[in-house]
Amino acid sequence: MRDFASCFSEYAVQVSDTSCSSYSNNSCISPNPIPSVQNAVTCLYRTILSNQKKILITVTWCKSSLTQGLNITFGDDQSSAFKLNTNSRLFKKLKGSKSLEFQNSKIEVIWDLSAARYPTGPEPVDGYYIFVTIDSELGLILGDTAQEALMKKHKNGTQMAKFSLISRQEHFTGNTLYSTKAQFCNTGAAHDILIRCSGEKDGQKHPVLSVCIDKKIVIRIKRLQWNFRGNQTILLDGLLVDLMWDVHDWFYNPASGYAVFMFRTRSGMDSRLWLEEQQLQKDQDQVEFSLLICACKTL
Repeated sequence: MRDFASCFSEYAVQVSDTSCSSYSNNSCISPNPIPSVQNAVTCLYRTILSNQKKILITVTWCKSSLTQGLNITFGDDQSSAFKLNTNSRLFKKLKGSKSLEFQNSKIEVIWDLSAARYPTGPEPVDGYYIFVTIDSELGLILGDTAQEALMKKHKNGTQMAKFSLISRQEHFTGNTLYSTKAQFCNTGAAHDILIRCSGEKDGQKHPVLSVCIDKKIVIRIKRLQWNFRGNQTILLDGLLVDLMWDVHDWFYNPASGYAVFMFRTRSGMDSRLWLEEQQLQKDQDQVEFSLLICACKTL
């Protein structure tokens, strides 16, 4: 598949900026097919320590027919990766701690997944916690039981570093129906996102792409086999969110079958697209959020 910049070629569909509230009268009809299976989730966090040292932490949850696991890496150094198989009868360790070293920093990963629930995918929804301490500072906290565990393990208090979620990437396989949740800012609510490719009506030959947020249609692209790339801007939680899609391979490279959907926040005065400011953001304090969905059509 071509690089994502090709989404903005002369063949892309350009749709005017619009607000989700404009579609308040158009509810997304509940589809009959079962949503595709989520088999991997990768979250990228940026941590800033008290000495202003910045560290990128990548947390990946994955699941297949044979295994399920957790992988945590620091920066681009794969040698400092923390790996945990949560599905092996012989080698799983659902509670414990492990010490690592990264760029002259001492890192400790503390986890408890013994009561974690995985109802739909590789990432637990509750019943777990993960702590990452960097040079005795709390650099990352995950899980719904984290606060309670934190009070027990760090009664005297531990210095807290600043961390924020930069991006989230989800991989799906199955049909052309994808369901997930996303929170686009720290003060905003978690929104239900539904992406579906189907006919406008039963029996219609031309496929239609619909994206729904909180059961409201925000885009509907007709004749998708010609309008397979494009972008639109929506308003959500007071933020401008760029929505970009590329479903070229669904039609013209079926051996791959991958489609890509990107949701990326930006400020109202910023007219640049995501790729143009990706490098600049590395040196900025303000962090935008992006959600990338990689969808494999196998049915």
